[in-house]
Parts: sequence; C-alpha cells; structure tokens
Amino acid sequence: MTDVIDKLPDSWQKVLGEELDQPYFKELTAFVEEQRAAGPVFPPEDEVFAALDATPFEDVKVLVLGQDPYHGAGQGHGLCFSVRPGVRVPPSLRNIYKEMHAELGLPIPDNGYLMPWARQGVLLLNAVLTVRAGEANSHKGQGWERFTDAVIRAVSDRPDPAVFVLWGAYARKKLPLIDTERHVVVEGAHPSPLSAKKFFGSRPFTRINEAIAAQGHSPVDWRIPDLAPGLPG
Repeated sequence: MTDVIDKLPDSWQKVLGEELDQPYFKELTAFVEEQRAAGPVFPPEDEVFAALDATPFEDVKVLVLGQDPYHGAGQGHGLCFSVRPGVRVPPSLRNIYKEMHAELGLPIPDNGYLMPWARQGVLLLNAVLTVRAGEANSHKGQGWERFTDAVIRAVSDRPDPAVFVLWGAYARKKLPLIDTERHVVVEGAHPSPLSAKKFFGSRPFTRINEAIAAQGHSPVDWRIPDLAPGLPG
C-alpha cells in the first residue's frame, strides 16, 4: 500500500484525505505491507479501494455494508458480496439473488459480479478492506474499521440523503454513525445460509428503491446481466 493517497479516488480524497495522515492509518498501512510480504493478501493492492473507485462520493445513493473480503483465491475484488466474473457465486450472494428473483421477478444471473450496482450509486463497502488468504477476519481490528467508519460518517454528513443497508448484527452496530433523521436505514437479517430464513421475504430491494425515489433519486436497476454461457453460478 505504498503511496496510499494516490490510490484513494479523487472524490473520496476530499472527505477522507485527513484519515490517511492519522497515526492509526500509517500503522495499518505498515501492517498490510508486512502481511503481503509474508503471503497472499486479498484483494490485490490496486483493488483495496475498488468500492470507492466504482462509486464516487457524490454519486452514492445506497451504502451496503459487508464485513471483510472473501478470502479465497480469485474471489474478492474490493466490492462487498461481489466476486470476479467466472468465479462461483458464494452462498450469501446466491441468497441475495434468490430474494431478488422472488421479490422482483428478475432472472438469477450466471455470475456474481456486482459492478452494475456500483456504477448506479450503490457503494458496496466492506468494514475491513483486506484479508489474509484462507483466513476470514484475519485483518480485523487493525484499523480498517476506523477508516470505513469515516466513510460511513462522510456519507451520513453529506447534504444529499442516501439509503444505508445493514444486514446482520455486525452491520447494525454501525447504526450510531448514521443520521437517521435525514437518511433511510434498511435493516434485516444477513443473507448467509445461517440466517437466510429471516432474510428471505424481507423485500430489501423494494424498500431501497422506494426510499431512493422519496429522496428524489432514480431507482436502482437490480438486474445483473449474464456474462457468458458456461460460467459457474
């Protein structure tokens, strides 16, 4: 993570630049560099801020909060719940697709690449932005949470309202960071197989789009286009 300031997208540098000068962030940078020197860390260095790159600060209509990146080779690319084209769709995302299909009637896509959502103003943010290969939550408590809390606060402090999506107990702990008088919060069970029964039927996509419309924004087209025949799904 050398020259981190150069990797943080311009629109976010204006609101987060001071974070990069804080002692905790310098310690975090040194930690991640040591981890990369010792073995594989995901996502690759140039995709650590991929969510912020895909969704500029002024374009955020929805913020979906995940926990930490997928820790399997080739899976995560910096957007929560999303995987690269050609990678098998993980269980949580598969359940998100099932709910999307049941709720909106949209086809279940052949891939888990959520970039079409990100390009429409859906910030797919993980609370922790890096992970050691094969070890979930291995970079927890090293400083990423403080940085991503600053991302949440920045969106909350913005004059333009947004919708915050908090799935599961971990995400709901971030509720105090959000001005709930100006923004809408969509809460629900996590889509993982452990809690999917409570997630199914919660109609998050309709709730999000209704809130977006009330805030004066155009709704999100939740369709994910198929990429190619034969991709694992």
